[in-house]
Amino acid sequence: MKNKTVVRSMDILTLFLEHHELTFQEIIELSMIPKTSVYRMLLTLEEMGFVEKGNDSKYRLGLLFLTYGNLVASRLNLRQIAYNIMQELHKELKEAINLIIRQGDETIYIEKVDIYQKVRLYTAIGRRSPLYAGACARVILSFLTDQEIETYLNKVELDKIASGTITTKEKLLKTIRDARINGYTISHSELEDYTSAIAAPIFDYKGEVIGGLSIAGIEANYQNDNIDFYSKKVMNAADEISRKLGYRKPPQ
Repeated sequence: MKNKTVVRSMDILTLFLEHHELTFQEIIELSMIPKTSVYRMLLTLEEMGFVEKGNDSKYRLGLLFLTYGNLVASRLNLRQIAYNIMQELHKELKEAINLIIRQGDETIYIEKVDIYQKVRLYTAIGRRSPLYAGACARVILSFLTDQEIETYLNKVELDKIASGTITTKEKLLKTIRDARINGYTISHSELEDYTSAIAAPIFDYKGEVIGGLSIAGIEANYQNDNIDFYSKKVMNAADEISRKLGYRKPPQ
């Protein structure tokens, strides 16, 4: 049996899904709950931090909801959210699809879909790579703050991993600038010879980059028109994951 007071309190809170602020009278009219009951419940909700009353006598959701919202967002499972999107992308393109997150000055592969990819690549779940090497890692680096990038560049040694690894800071900075303009990164033989990848950033509800999604395969498939085709596909997929994490693109 439902508790009537709890249900009515939820009915009041639900009003704020469609209304940024409401007066006492508007809450009564919209909820169709008796005036005395609304008054008592608003007092309790205000004391608990679920709503707050401004100097204009209008009610708004309280800061407690921001805390709960942050908690829920922080616990969203990136792998779980991304997996179906990765599967669909892989089914369409038949190329390996990788998902990574940052761990300090490195990245770690946390998911991979490569059923139809016949060539075994460097990428594997649990494998790490430096932030500067490979499209998927560098897309995270590219969308960090300027200060974070500067701090990283001041301490990192750009060691050669494969024949195409970027080993100069000038070239690395250019690829970062290009990524911010284009919305994606591309790499050729940076982690493993004769392989390529195109990657796009994943953002959380705060607008911070938290991961990278890439399409990867043999280098011959990542040339000319395929670059434009794959980049659009991976950016659309990464955008979809970001939206599911609560990210909203700022107005252009």
